Amino acid sequence: ISETGCKGIMANIPASGTAIIEKLNDEILKLSTTNTSNEAKTSSYKLKISEVENKNIFILGTGEVATRRANRFLDKGANVILAGHHIEEELLKKGAILKPLENLEDLVKWSDIVIIASADEKLNNYIASISEDKLLNRADFPEKGNIIVPTSFMIDDIEISIFTNGQSPLMAKELRKKIQKTISAEDLLEIKLQDYCRTLLKNKIQDQKARKEYLYKILEDKEIKNYLKNNQLEEAKDYTKNLIDKI
Repeated sequence: ISETGCKGIMANIPASGTAIIEKLNDEILKLSTTNTSNEAKTSSYKLKISEVENKNIFILGTGEVATRRANRFLDKGANVILAGHHIEEELLKKGAILKPLENLEDLVKWSDIVIIASADEKLNNYIASISEDKLLNRADFPEKGNIIVPTSFMIDDIEISIFTNGQSPLMAKELRKKIQKTISAEDLLEIKLQDYCRTLLKNKIQDQKARKEYLYKILEDKEIKNYLKNNQLEEAKDYTKNLIDKI
């Protein structure tokens, strides 16, 4: 992955999917390297799109990159203002506001997060210079911002983000395809089962480490694997409940 320009891969999986993260780590390590909860090779903060609900987002620019990011923020419930000349009707319907390229200082003050995605380098640099106390993402020079907005996609309840530091959007797409092939339908059922079992175990086992060990036993249980392989989630739940009731 490092040879393709990828700087990190982040998997945002429900707490019940701890064991699945390790499988995903193993698979990605075969490609080269992975970043889940560990610090990436950058000091920038990796912004989870799920964290932007009700946040004020100012986007400088109205081109392809600006539009793509605006869509993602709007879909997660953020308040978005774009400064430029024209935006797509779809953005307006979602609640985006278009402002002219004037009084930009006021828009920076209004915002929680500033996204710079215009083709005007001089203007980009100016907005960056007055955004020092803001969370700042620069599409033109990602390393000059303090947050990263990675390419993200969902597989059921799993959110996976890929960051190439702007070097290779094409390879980000290719890596996405490989990761999508790695996570199976059985894995997704396992996450749902682990969530179910985790809730039951909290009433039985107080020690978190002991609960984790038991969840691993469930993960490796051959009978459960067979249920999930055959898409029998409810049967797997009944089986594991019987096991947990005996604790």
